[in-house]
Amino acid sequence: MRDVLLMALFAFLGAAAAGLLGALALRLLRGRSVVVSLAVVAAVAVTAMLAGTLAVAWAMFLSTHDLTVVTTVCAMAAVVSLATALLLGRWVVARSHELTLAARSFGDGGSFAAPGGAATAELAELGRELAATSAKLARSRERERALESSRRELVAWISHDLRTPLAGLRAMSEALEDGVVDDPARYHRQIRTEVERLNTMVGDLFELSRIHAGALSLAPTRISVYDLIGDALAGADPLARELGVQLIGDPVDPVPVEVDGKEMTRVLGNLLINAIRRTPADGTVAVAARREADTVVLSVTDGCGGIPEEDLPRVFDTGWRGTHARTPPAGAGLGLAIVRGIVEAHHGHAAVTNVDGGCRFEVRLPAARA
Repeated sequence: MRDVLLMALFAFLGAAAAGLLGALALRLLRGRSVVVSLAVVAAVAVTAMLAGTLAVAWAMFLSTHDLTVVTTVCAMAAVVSLATALLLGRWVVARSHELTLAARSFGDGGSFAAPGGAATAELAELGRELAATSAKLARSRERERALESSRRELVAWISHDLRTPLAGLRAMSEALEDGVVDDPARYHRQIRTEVERLNTMVGDLFELSRIHAGALSLAPTRISVYDLIGDALAGADPLARELGVQLIGDPVDPVPVEVDGKEMTRVLGNLLINAIRRTPADGTVAVAARREADTVVLSVTDGCGGIPEEDLPRVFDTGWRGTHARTPPAGAGLGLAIVRGIVEAHHGHAAVTNVDGGCRFEVRLPAARA
């Protein structure tokens, strides 16, 4: 038993010395290629075994013949180990180089999949994570480009929409100032109308900026869908009468929802005003509500004649106003963008589809808990 313990001690001392030398070599070679590190690890493993064997032989526990046999076995093991380490190192380096090249196109849809398979599971997982992150970044860039394009269009449209009423206000004020107006009261009424229009436009811009900045503050309360639709219809009725459009409110069950009453009334008001302005005289605009599982669906159907299929995905974009034939004389294309922003802030969804003779806007909201 004593001899076995002594052999174990001498073998450990020899292997420990080889291990210390290997650790020192790894420290000196840190920052080098992974091939070098793997070669050092393989060399340390074989050298530790050989050093332990030599230490045991030096203590006279092995004969010369046995030492020769063990040394030969260690040499062969060293050759195979080094070859394996170099092969694995080359695989890892090649895969790392592929990831490096793919990373140069990060966010542009580049592929991170290895043509011949990943060298290690860790590199394969890294490639999958990089590919997923690259796809997310690419989608984010697309959204950013679309948003930037929408902002440029909005600035152009707002500039045009502001220039027209401001020019009219300036002309009317100069006419009043010069005293060349036969009916000052009519000019005053027109000025008031233009000011109200500008005030509405500024209010919409402020609301949209709060939505985009995530600063829209909601005060949800439990309210009946019946009351929401009733308030919206009452607010839109004067405009409908003026334009000769008939408002139809289908029978609505008093389904409760938890929403900000003021903001959701604005949503329905925007949809109704949009529908009334785009529906010909003697046409109808219908409002309905229904319950679908845990969702409440509010819908506004108009008689606008429909929206081109290629424009449907852009209906709720900031500044979208459709074709010239559908564009009303007032408005900056902010109403539907505000609708989508408020609905999504309530964890809902806004959509539009074409129906016979017009289109239907739907707002889906989570139903209130019992």
